[in-house]
Amino acid sequence: MTAILTDPDEALAGVEDGSTVLIGGFGMAGMPVTLIDALIRQGAKDLTVVSNNAGNGDTGLAALLAAGRVRKMICSFPRQSDSWVFDGLYRAGEIELEVVPQGTLAERMRAAGAGIGAFYCPTGAGTPLAEGKETRTIDGRDHVLEYPIKGDVALIAAHAGDRLGNLVYRKTARNFGPVMATAAALTIAQVSHVVEVGDLDPETVVTPCVYVDRILDTKAGEAA
Repeated sequence: MTAILTDPDEALAGVEDGSTVLIGGFGMAGMPVTLIDALIRQGAKDLTVVSNNAGNGDTGLAALLAAGRVRKMICSFPRQSDSWVFDGLYRAGEIELEVVPQGTLAERMRAAGAGIGAFYCPTGAGTPLAEGKETRTIDGRDHVLEYPIKGDVALIAAHAGDRLGNLVYRKTARNFGPVMATAAALTIAQVSHVVEVGDLDPETVVTPCVYVDRILDTKAGEAA
């Protein structure tokens, strides 16, 4: 059964040093800021973080980077106008970076959740992103062999969850949450609303409860 929690620190219990952490969000849309803040307090270090980008401003993922907890970033967009935290760390040689095209990033996590050992993808073929990787010509087009990205932990945000752990998302806040939930050994979701079993329309459930280990009820936590 999925654990329903109201204490963010309890939700992050057991995350170990050196973990690979998948963090949802498209910029700040759908970023699990409450869970990230709890991860900072929890103290795990030498993390490999997988996310769409490398933080915005000084909050959320950027705050985790500023705390010096991240050894390596795997992302699609490491630099934008407000990514000064990552930019400073990278220029100082204090963090590693692996750039992965956005669609490939999503597919590598989906492959992990689906149990696919590897796949060929044309994106990046013939560019520096393909250096050191096996390539194959398929139907006259070069493809690059890509491997799954598995997470020890996934931190995601959803709009609502029921007490079994089924999740629904709100618009663009959905982004990488569903594939990250399937690709991690431990999935923790912060939600705005926890509802009773049967209150969610089964046709709207995006992430089934089998992929969710802990739910943080942020509304109940604020009330407490």
